[in-house]
Amino acid sequence: MTGRPAPAVLPPSLRAWLGPMATLAALVAVVLGILYAGRDKPGRADGWVQTAVGGLRPPWRNVALATDFCGEPAGAAVLVVAAVAGCLVLRHPRAAVFIVAGAAMAVGTTRVLKPLVGRTIHGGHLSYPSGHTAFFTALALMVALLATGRLGLGRTAGTSLVLAAALVAGAAMGWAQVALGAHYPTDVLGGWCVALAVIPATAWLVDRTADTGRREHR
Repeated sequence: MTGRPAPAVLPPSLRAWLGPMATLAALVAVVLGILYAGRDKPGRADGWVQTAVGGLRPPWRNVALATDFCGEPAGAAVLVVAAVAGCLVLRHPRAAVFIVAGAAMAVGTTRVLKPLVGRTIHGGHLSYPSGHTAFFTALALMVALLATGRLGLGRTAGTSLVLAAALVAGAAMGWAQVALGAHYPTDVLGGWCVALAVIPATAWLVDRTADTGRREHR
């Protein structure tokens, strides 16, 4: 007996557009990195956005701090463990692997890019791209992709869910990072694009590796 094949983490209904989206996002992240390489000041667009969202007071500052915590190592670990536990409860180990791999890829990519770009904020802290934004967007994307597959959503509904998740998560964490002065707005955009670029690729790799291993053990 070979058993039922494990459901894919990359929904078939979304594969046609996720590839081009990931490619475009990677291109935007690279272009922004080149434009702001070695800089230690905000650009014109950065300054406008910072002025618009700065000067937080309670309770909004507390909301921003709570959101920021979700991208800190402790907060991110809690979210990943919770997501992995949910996948295992639903008997979807491939999804659990996807969560761990996707989070690691998003954070790891930002850590590799930061010293390469060399953009700084607050006296030398590397800032591009935003790791907080990349992680939070990546987690939302992964959950949305898994929900799309589990619910059997079609292209339109699945695309809407995935895009909404990415936009809401990216906007929430991006707002917190800019409002707290931790990142320039373009750092946030770069982190968002990193998530959009690496998560579809990670999903494809997890599916391909799992399917290959399953065929070899038949």
